[in-house]
Amino acid sequence: MHCNILSLFPEYFRSPLSTGLMEKARANGIVSVDLVNPRDYTLDRHNRVDGRPFGGGPGMVMAVEPVHRALQSLPRPGRKLILSARGRPLDQELVQELSREEALTLVCGRYEEIDARLLEIEDIEPISVGDFVLGGGEAAALCLLEAVSRLQPHFMGRQESAEEESFTQGLLEYPHYTRPREYQGIQVPDILLSGDHSSIARWRRRQALLTTLRHRPELLQENRLEPEDYIWLREIPWSLPGRNLHPVLLHYPVLNKHGEICTVSLTNLDLHDIARVCRTYGLPRYYLVTPLKDQQELAERLLRHWTENGPGGEVNVTRVQAMERVRVLTDLEQAVEDVRARCGMEPLIAATSATDAGSATPGDILRALRKRPVLLLFGTGHGLAREVLQRADALLRPIRPFGDYRHLSVRSAASISIDRILGDVW
Repeated sequence: MHCNILSLFPEYFRSPLSTGLMEKARANGIVSVDLVNPRDYTLDRHNRVDGRPFGGGPGMVMAVEPVHRALQSLPRPGRKLILSARGRPLDQELVQELSREEALTLVCGRYEEIDARLLEIEDIEPISVGDFVLGGGEAAALCLLEAVSRLQPHFMGRQESAEEESFTQGLLEYPHYTRPREYQGIQVPDILLSGDHSSIARWRRRQALLTTLRHRPELLQENRLEPEDYIWLREIPWSLPGRNLHPVLLHYPVLNKHGEICTVSLTNLDLHDIARVCRTYGLPRYYLVTPLKDQQELAERLLRHWTENGPGGEVNVTRVQAMERVRVLTDLEQAVEDVRARCGMEPLIAATSATDAGSATPGDILRALRKRPVLLLFGTGHGLAREVLQRADALLRPIRPFGDYRHLSVRSAASISIDRILGDVW
């Protein structure tokens, strides 16, 4: 594989390209690299490669002409990539795709960015190595080059090494051990010393699953698991963030279609369906809030049908497990007090709305859950009253913030919201 690297600082690459396996691969002709400096393709005597941005603003912009001239000079450009925060995320799937190319050209930006016209003139793909900011594309280019080079035939001593690495199979890699067998009282797992290769392979598979689930659970969304993987994972007693999430369905104070504060009657479907979502995601409580005595009595009667040896529980045990999580309360403050008493901490109150432009994301709520309990408020009728939104610590952005139709049932909204917060963390 051949790689061209366009950079204003070609010296940045000299040491990494002359170290370890990369040095051996270049010496053996497995990988070849040409360093090209766009400064060599300027036309003015000062070799300027940047300029002030049109429209004003801080910093400088890398000029399009020297970079374009440098690209045009390449005898083997191959597939052209630019390292940019706005690009396609670099993952193992993309690395494998790029490793099959005969040639690559990596363009390293500097300053604020390269003049946007380069992407219109050249067939060039933006690639991002992560959601963070670097001083230039050189470090990112090194990451990409090493990841792609490692997949070239004969780059590594054993091809199996590349096949078993993290992400190659869609999982993080299992832990490794070497001599001594004991260090500071910590023993190497006995299974690795058993000589039973099938048992060792099974242990490594399970450790890879465990490591992935703990550190990068979202990877399991796309990974093809075996039936025995599911059986094993179900037996693990997890301490999940979901145990800190408490949905609250408010029937007052909410709005009617005229924007007036009102009380809405509860429905059997909302009671059942949200309770079942809570059981599925391991949520400990589902608070149903209504100030009306007759509505409270109705809710309690429905719950007793499934719990307290009611007739429903005799024929549907799984529904009992869901309904046992429901608590019928008079107002929001009772829910706050119940969580405070159970968890020993003040809960964060997060409200939902189909119309108000909230700024909190599902990721924000998940991060909060790792530190403290969260009450997630849902409104019946035409949404939560303004006083509830003002009481909340955070307002979750609408499920379809840019759509022109926002009329989901509250049970659908609750299901989607809970899945977006917890769906990747089991």
